[in-house]
Amino acid sequence: MAGSLRAAMTAVMSVAAAVALGGCATAPRPPANVPLDQAVAPEMGRPQDLVQEYTIGIAFSGGGLRASAFAAGVLEGLAAEKTSQGDLLDSLAFMSSVSGGSLTAAYYVLNGREGLSSIKERVLTRDFESHMNLSLASPANWVRMLRGGLNERSNFAQVMDDEVFQHATFADLYAKRRPDLWINATDLYHRSSFPFLPGIFGALCSDLRQFPVADAVAASMAVPLVFRPTVLRTFPTDCPIPEPAYLRPTLENAAAPRLLRSVAEAMRSYRDPDGPGYVMLVDGGVTDNFGLSSLLISRAIASNAHSPMTARDAVRVRKLLFLVVDAGRGPSGSWNRRLDGPDGIDSAMAATDAAIDAAARLAADSFQAAMQRWRDALVRHRCTLSASDIDALGGVPAGWRCDDVEILVELLGFQNAEPATAARARAIETRLTLPRQEIDVAVDAGRQAVRRSAVIRAFARHDTRHFPIDDK
Repeated sequence: MAGSLRAAMTAVMSVAAAVALGGCATAPRPPANVPLDQAVAPEMGRPQDLVQEYTIGIAFSGGGLRASAFAAGVLEGLAAEKTSQGDLLDSLAFMSSVSGGSLTAAYYVLNGREGLSSIKERVLTRDFESHMNLSLASPANWVRMLRGGLNERSNFAQVMDDEVFQHATFADLYAKRRPDLWINATDLYHRSSFPFLPGIFGALCSDLRQFPVADAVAASMAVPLVFRPTVLRTFPTDCPIPEPAYLRPTLENAAAPRLLRSVAEAMRSYRDPDGPGYVMLVDGGVTDNFGLSSLLISRAIASNAHSPMTARDAVRVRKLLFLVVDAGRGPSGSWNRRLDGPDGIDSAMAATDAAIDAAARLAADSFQAAMQRWRDALVRHRCTLSASDIDALGGVPAGWRCDDVEILVELLGFQNAEPATAARARAIETRLTLPRQEIDVAVDAGRQAVRRSAVIRAFARHDTRHFPIDDK
């Protein structure tokens, strides 16, 4: 019965689409990724050896321009926290980002500190929605939704490529050296995280270095139905690099973590000559709105104690601080005050938010535990190194101890800002155009969240007191 109903609805919608648009349909744009034409190093030029004795990593969440502005405020807050060598931005080695957080992260990496002074005018206060199809009163827009999404590349990614990122590619991103950036989307068919990393593009047999940064950010922000999925092509035939070594043992291990297995199954399909041929990407928040899955996956597939850090990093690091930046709004609406409850749209939105928030909470909890295991693995690894091993890795300072490694995890959300600012920030909608005063509030909330964090202040002083990673 359900199958018959679905078939009937599909037929009706297809007829409606044909009638509404007639001959106005346009051919899909070819995917932006290109094949590898020769064997390349596994990291495809991605920066290496970025970790210092005191190092910061950041994961920026989704949430439209609200998240973009909050992320910018956090970066400004780190610049304001002085250390004996400069400020905390000097300690920033890598970032992971999802959705709205990806917009700020990519702009910062490409433009550096100078970008913080221009990001508000050039990015945050820009009216992205003026280029987009949004009206549900338009029959043409209903047809666009039935065909995959209201908006396509020309409505958003092209605007970012032309006006925000100036046609930068990942080769340009990697040339900046520091910090390294992991932009996260979702493989819609496999329902798994898709980080824009060399290893994943290697599975596609595609060259990440030539891929536009704007398209990666657009994929990370592609809310289903609002945007058509970003499409990548697979190139499994005559690929010049081998399949990743961990795929076979992962797929043959029934006890492999489900997160890792889902990614391995997707990557195996990318290499199948009889496989789908295309990968459809949507908002990374669908699978992980904190952007933590990519690091969890990197640790799960690691064949050593230090990946995704290098062997030099593993010897050099003393304290690693992860900032999980959450720009989520929390529960909203007034329908819980009525007996008849939410209407259909509110129900759908609340159900979607519940699924995204639940996945994010689980990822955050898993991340805490994974970081503790990583710290223990680093200690075991460092304590088995010989003096010659350490010399080959660049040596260590006087007084170095193999067990002197600490990983801290600090969650920064609107609740960390001053109460009045937090309340105003939580009320900001998830949109791609916001009034300047709301941008200012979200940026200020990010600065305040950093300034009010005891863990960050102690890190800036290079305080050696112990802060357990689950100490909240």
